[in-house]
Amino acid sequence: MAKDTAKIVEELEICPDFKTFYDENKDYMVRADLSALLEEIIKKHNLKKSQVIRAAEMSEVYAYQIFSGLRIPERKKLLCLAVAMGLSLDEVQTLLKSAGYSTLYVKLPFDSIILYGICKKLSVVEINEILYEYGLETLG
Repeated sequence: MAKDTAKIVEELEICPDFKTFYDENKDYMVRADLSALLEEIIKKHNLKKSQVIRAAEMSEVYAYQIFSGLRIPERKKLLCLAVAMGLSLDEVQTLLKSAGYSTLYVKLPFDSIILYGICKKLSVVEINEILYEYGLETLG
């Protein structure tokens, strides 16, 4: 069962020492190993990397380097993978956090279009068309 961030912060504030806090909450913390998280998502959703890469509109070499952990993708490329995998909004936000990027924020025009695309299950190409229509930088 998941704990929301506010509850974890509340526990942090009242916990007598960090070790106790960490031991009780380590399962709720975002992992830093992006390639392991991507692998877990691929397995969970029963996806094939080759299909995800094609749907993400990415170079195969670059994408496989991301999956293997050789490269950390820029935020836009990670969003391409997330859209191509058909992730839920929560999964996308977790993926962004695990890579050290800011989560999608609805008040930013670029982010709001990405959020719209995720909610409507649009493809990378369809999202890029909307971004272009509004004069924003595309996902790539």
